[in-house]
Amino acid sequence: PSPVDILKRCPTVLLFSAYNLLTFDLANQRSPESIAEDRANKPWRPIPSGKITPEKTRQALLCLLPVALWYYNDLTAGDSVFRDAIIAISYGLFNLASLRLAIGPHNSATHRGHAWTALISAVILTTMHIQDLKDQAGDRQRSRKTVPLLSGDGVARLALAFCVLFWSCACASFWQLTWRTYALSVGLSGFIAWRVLRKREAREDARTWRLCCLWHSMLYAGPLFGRA
Repeated sequence: PSPVDILKRCPTVLLFSAYNLLTFDLANQRSPESIAEDRANKPWRPIPSGKITPEKTRQALLCLLPVALWYYNDLTAGDSVFRDAIIAISYGLFNLASLRLAIGPHNSATHRGHAWTALISAVILTTMHIQDLKDQAGDRQRSRKTVPLLSGDGVARLALAFCVLFWSCACASFWQLTWRTYALSVGLSGFIAWRVLRKREAREDARTWRLCCLWHSMLYAGPLFGRA
């Protein structure tokens, strides 16, 4: 498909992604365990801050809830050691669906497109626990099995620092980025790795997590700047 055709389908892709995100957030934040955890970790969220009640959230969710999120939240799969794997698989499915929406019904995703989707899922699988560094107090209260709590804070940080740097180089190589774009991506990942290892307070971990979200966005933008 031409760039114009893809741009025309962008609203559909955005709507699809927003639907999935809204459904996940509603399901993820409404249980008593999640509310108790958020009071400790994220008191600004709508339910613990009193902006919406759990019952209203449940009613909104009834219009949106797919089976996968019921499994993740109501069966507490999100508390298990397999949580990051579930999230990585979900990312792969959502990204592949978004890709197919973007290219249209008369085109097929290439092997490279499928490989990129798998690569992003691998990034998510091995770096998602950065969000758990700042939430250890609430996660411990809920007995959630996260990487920092299972492996120890130090091991989790070392693994995260390595993976962020490794995936920056791998993704840059995959798309054959220009040296300027490569330097920007690797520079940001290096800064994140440094912060993960050196800035260990919960407030600093929250800032590092936001930087990691920016880094994820840069990885997603790789196809726009690649020469491959």
